[in-house]
Amino acid sequence: MKILTVGSDRKLFEEGSAVLARQMKNAESLERLDIIVYSLKDLNLKAKSYPDVSIEDPRLGKPSRDNLKANLSIYPTNSLSRFLYSVDAVRIAKNLDKPDLVSAQDPFESGVAAYLIARYFNVPLHLQLHTDFLSPYFYQESVLNKIRYYIAKFLIRRADNLRVVTERTKRSVVEAGLQSADKIQVQPIFVDTEKIKNSPIKVNLHQKYPQFEFIILMASRITKEKNIGLAIEAMKEVITKHPKTGLIIVGDGPEKEGLELKAKTYNLTPNIVFENWSDDLPSYYKTANLFLLTSNYEGYGMTVIEALSAGTPVVMSDVGCAGEVLIHGKNGLVFPVGDLAGLTALLERVISTH
Repeated sequence: MKILTVGSDRKLFEEGSAVLARQMKNAESLERLDIIVYSLKDLNLKAKSYPDVSIEDPRLGKPSRDNLKANLSIYPTNSLSRFLYSVDAVRIAKNLDKPDLVSAQDPFESGVAAYLIARYFNVPLHLQLHTDFLSPYFYQESVLNKIRYYIAKFLIRRADNLRVVTERTKRSVVEAGLQSADKIQVQPIFVDTEKIKNSPIKVNLHQKYPQFEFIILMASRITKEKNIGLAIEAMKEVITKHPKTGLIIVGDGPEKEGLELKAKTYNLTPNIVFENWSDDLPSYYKTANLFLLTSNYEGYGMTVIEALSAGTPVVMSDVGCAGEVLIHGKNGLVFPVGDLAGLTALLERVISTH
């Protein structure tokens, strides 16, 4: 089978990245896998093929397949503007071999191009849904999300197949009347749990931060939907009873500066540490006392699975894999989305029994 995929994960151009390795593995069972990646021209990304074979930019002429053994090719759109992503993706696709199936990594911007390409070639459209766009928090977050909400509803109704990562998302899509259950496949995100279990501890958080007797870890991109501000609010209450509790927030993103200011305003700087993203999260999971996720919505919650694999207790909001992988009272604790009192009570309960 020949599949053409549209997405925005530019880590595909990084040699040795996990996402590239995953797609190379996927391509092994296919006749061809072509991936078009949304990107801006100033990133100067180059089309790549695996096994490593030099290929032409399809916008300059149809790539020759003569003696080409590689079955995975990745093409950047190199667009002048984000508004041209879909236009450039369609232009690239028209110069590639006709696929048997067109797939999009999301039902939003990538989905638009995939829908147009599928119609051009008259082949089935497969969409992947990795976030809970039907959550009211998603819709309320921004004007862009409101637009994405309506795009997703339009596209999902027209998809031949939909892949979601939780039963929660499947139920919400079916209940909204967007797609029939028989066309929805639930396939969780793969996490190499054995690799995490077997990873050696290179950084011990308690040695790095000896001032803390109990360490709460958060690790994610620092964006609005992660609602990390709720954790800071909870810490304001927690340290009144447990002053040697520390919150380590690992990650980067547009909300980071504002959250640092919030911690400073609450005089929590001694108890809250912001770190840049680390490639050694298994060490962090294994040496923290608790992993915390406070998101307003999630498609899955991969870091929760990673933390559980490392043997770390988890407290999380009722999103993503909560209720499916993490069961309240069994292998973790769950609180209602945005519930400050509920979160504070759970944190104090875990710390008190430590």
